[in-house]
Amino acid sequence: MKIRRATVKDISRIRALIRKYPEKLLQGHLPKANEFFIALDKKAVVGCVGLVIYSKRLGEIRSIAVQEEYQGQGIATQLIERAIREAKKRKVYELLTVTGAPELFAKHGFGTFNKEKLALLKVL
Repeated sequence: MKIRRATVKDISRIRALIRKYPEKLLQGHLPKANEFFIALDKKAVVGCVGLVIYSKRLGEIRSIAVQEEYQGQGIATQLIERAIREAKKRKVYELLTVTGAPELFAKHGFGTFNKEKLALLKVL
């Protein structure tokens, strides 16, 4: 499995992967191609994660998806770790994620802030 930064040439394959999970992932306003990392099996995109840097203080890990037949193989973990390394390299102070898989992110040190349990979202 190879993990690399996505390019503009990869964006259609990233969108196709994300579209497989409409009940779990926001489909609109995706990060730019260069804000994604992708997992490749040979030349097939089997996973993706977006890392959006808002400021030196804050970044967001989002739009993480792994092809169903590749789930359970640690690909999501590798993608999260790659995004975290990039954020550290860019000296980002805090990372957030809005997720339906809190256990996955807890393994990487993500937790609630002041024991908050809710992330609020308003779609305009």
